[in-house]
Amino acid sequence: MSKVYEEVMAANAAYSAEFGSKSELALPPARRFAILTCMDARLDPARFAGLAEGDAHVIRNAGARASDDAIRSLLISYKLLGTREWFVIHHTECGMALFPDEVINELLASSLDTSVIDEPAGRGVGKGPGAPAGRSVNSLTFKDTAEAVANVVRRIREDPLVPKNIPIYGMVYDVKTGRLIDVPEATNYSKA
Repeated sequence: MSKVYEEVMAANAAYSAEFGSKSELALPPARRFAILTCMDARLDPARFAGLAEGDAHVIRNAGARASDDAIRSLLISYKLLGTREWFVIHHTECGMALFPDEVINELLASSLDTSVIDEPAGRGVGKGPGAPAGRSVNSLTFKDTAEAVANVVRRIREDPLVPKNIPIYGMVYDVKTGRLIDVPEATNYSKA
């Protein structure tokens, strides 16, 4: 077993030893909202949104994109579990804004080893092979973060299964200050 595995299991043992009344948390989120945000390890939605366990649904993917699966999760959050508001939260310095799809696709096609960030683009490391299927991956990259937030909110809002009465807020989390910054363009799309 790896050191990381051992650390995770030790942390879980300590956590579960004091789990207590958390076993009684209700399935629906107590504060009735959901967050779609990036998987970036610098983002801690529990801290930046003041969440306790059981408060909200947090849906994470690379770039906080409105993929079919993210929208599916939001719909389930609303329809089956009663969320009434949704937040789309991107962040500064997002990796999905660093490279276009074509660069990521070529990296996957040339090597499946981890890549190293190189200026102006990434370069693959290790010995191949890559996978030709890498050339057809849609990584959902973007160039402008505020514009990407607005586009995600618009895509969610325009989905025919999303009720028009759900408020959808669009924000950018600043990784240097911890602040959430409202994106007015997203708010405009959010209005029913």
